[in-house]
Amino acid sequence: MLRKSLFVISLILIAFQLSAQKVGVVFSGGGAKGLAHIGTLKALEENNIPIDYITGTSMGAIVGAMYAAGYTPQQIENIALSSDFQNWVSGRYQSDYSFYFQKSAPNPSIVTAKMAIDTSLRLSFRPNLVNDIPLNFALLELFSQASAAAKDNFDNLLVPFRCMASDILSQKSIMVSKGSLTEAVRASMTVPLIYRPIKLDDKFVFDGGIYNNFPADIMQKEFKPDLIIGANVSSKTFNEYPKDDDRLLNRFLVYMFLSKSDSTLVGENGIYIEPNLADFSSTNFLPVEELIKKGYDATIAEIDNIKSKINRRVTASELAKKRTNFNSKKAELIFNNIYVTGVNSQQRKYVERLFKRDNEAFNLSDIKRGYYKLVADEVFEAIYPKISYDAATDSYNFQIVAQPKKALKIDFGGNISTRPISNVFLGVQYNYLNRRAYTFAANFYSGRFYESVQLSGRIDFPSKIPLFLATELTYNNWNYYNTSKIFVENPAPTYIDQADRKIDFKFGMPLNRNARIILSSSFINNSDNYSPTQNFVVGDLLDRTVFNGFRTSLSFEKNSLNRKQYATAGKNILFSINYTTGRENYSPGNIQTNSLGPQMAPAYSKNLRQWVHAKFSYENYFLKTKKYTLGYLAEVVASNQPLYSNYYSTLIASPAFYPIQDSRSNFLENFRAFNYAAGGIKNIFNIQRKLDFRVEGYVFLPYQEFKKIGLQGVGFEKTLSTWHYAGTAGLVYQSPLGPISLSYNLYDEAKRRHGVLLHIGYLIYNKRSLE
Repeated sequence: MLRKSLFVISLILIAFQLSAQKVGVVFSGGGAKGLAHIGTLKALEENNIPIDYITGTSMGAIVGAMYAAGYTPQQIENIALSSDFQNWVSGRYQSDYSFYFQKSAPNPSIVTAKMAIDTSLRLSFRPNLVNDIPLNFALLELFSQASAAAKDNFDNLLVPFRCMASDILSQKSIMVSKGSLTEAVRASMTVPLIYRPIKLDDKFVFDGGIYNNFPADIMQKEFKPDLIIGANVSSKTFNEYPKDDDRLLNRFLVYMFLSKSDSTLVGENGIYIEPNLADFSSTNFLPVEELIKKGYDATIAEIDNIKSKINRRVTASELAKKRTNFNSKKAELIFNNIYVTGVNSQQRKYVERLFKRDNEAFNLSDIKRGYYKLVADEVFEAIYPKISYDAATDSYNFQIVAQPKKALKIDFGGNISTRPISNVFLGVQYNYLNRRAYTFAANFYSGRFYESVQLSGRIDFPSKIPLFLATELTYNNWNYYNTSKIFVENPAPTYIDQADRKIDFKFGMPLNRNARIILSSSFINNSDNYSPTQNFVVGDLLDRTVFNGFRTSLSFEKNSLNRKQYATAGKNILFSINYTTGRENYSPGNIQTNSLGPQMAPAYSKNLRQWVHAKFSYENYFLKTKKYTLGYLAEVVASNQPLYSNYYSTLIASPAFYPIQDSRSNFLENFRAFNYAAGGIKNIFNIQRKLDFRVEGYVFLPYQEFKKIGLQGVGFEKTLSTWHYAGTAGLVYQSPLGPISLSYNLYDEAKRRHGVLLHIGYLIYNKRSLE
């Protein structure tokens, strides 16, 4: 009887132990490959396998933390498949949060170097890191509520959680079990040379995978589960050494920075899952679906083994109830206070004023708008956001750790082209922040066709409605003769050498995140030299027109384009109205004297010119599918500008339509008029992620086309008597050195009708004085 009772008791104890089995899941780091962990979660939940504890590193920490924070595997997958996720990992952020008001004019920069200036005036170069601005805020959105609900204790999350970070100064692995879940995850994924390190407990920490990429030992030490399921996506050993050198070099970061993952750490009774990810890169986050499926398939392949070792099950309804109960503890993201650290009192006031407060409290949209408004300001070296929960007020506090910089930013760029329009670009910018933000900049262009120098200064006032005052001094020189005289299709071009100088004073204010209004006043000195005929030879004295004047302008600009050239998304709206007055001084050369004789040649003249000019331009990419984008450009110009002394002086001073990428490097006589309507269609076919095939066509309809009378006289053709066309078709690849484009370009011009252009870099220039 006693023996029978003991047997029954033993069976009961065994059954209790089986039903009380605790399961720990371990996720390794591995960059983009860590997305496979989502598939593992999906497979385990579908088969009602319990997950009682999670430890993770790097991407494994992100996936594990999201699950521990109350997200379902399907929600995690949806986030990973979103365009927002691609923006986070690549350092891009939506144009809706780019705050166009604070952006400088586009330039052809390709490479940026930052140099800090210390008190001894020594320069030190800073590495160019991946932009972590969108990632930092995204992690706040994902984890702040769960961290507050758990009172910053990771044992109180939906699933108790641990993640790993690395202190490379002391060469120690750090296990994080409390504090901000956002900061813990951000620390765990800080790959050296990719993301900026953050501070945890006053220590600068990096990716946890440097010293512990597969924290199964932490799982055993912290939670002592009955069984460990370990998913490893970062194997660093090969049965066969890679023969592909490019493949090896592309993955060098994994080999350098991630420690070896030991499969034996799951224990004799554990389950080790290693998806076959040999064909995937740790830096390519695009094949999300494929990576998730690989993790899912690898886990399903082990599911019978898992079920044989884990008898306990958690039903979908039980798990949903547990998840609902935890998520109900999350307080709504309402903010009562904003705190700024890392700056002096005057700088703090500057930052705080950027957060507009209409009500007593802020919601997440208010915080996000202010945050991106702040990061658009180039006077900060680093900006790191934090969120903490205040139980007394049942609200959150938003903290900004800002690091102002007294530094030089140096931009290098330009373009290399098969036409003689190649140039080099150098930009220098110095930022200083006190009660106001100060920016001083200079840029230089040098090339056969175009040379320019621009000096500028700007003061930003952080008032309730942000304002800026700016001044610019610009010199441009355009030599169109040098761009065309070597081409067979135009062996005798007209000599046009256009120079303009402008001193500009600007006052600006934003209308919304992507729009601004600018009032400007300019002093202009234009000096244009040109040949009245195509018979120019070296030694001829050119005709010369000098215009000295004053111009005032009011413009509205709205820009959300995703690229500064060859855009594929967003829109750009410009409306401006200008008043110009000045004196035209015309000095004839000797070409007309030699052709017509002294009696018929024109004489020196002075004329007062004044006019009003209005322009509306609208570029919009309105239809977008996975492989095709459709956009358009519409432009209208209206003015009462008078004719100048002769044909070419009138053309040079008139408004121009620049339909395609190289239009500014051509002097297009048929695309200039005082009044015109123009527009066109942009067809963009996406061949690969960074490779597009573009087909664009445009028409130009002048109200009255200019007419050349005699050798240099000027008049108007009949109203709406003709129209002109232009088009381009070609490939554009978005490389790290800027766009690489090979295109066939067509213009309805008598002298230059068509041509093939290959260029690397940006065809972007400083604006003309009369633009």
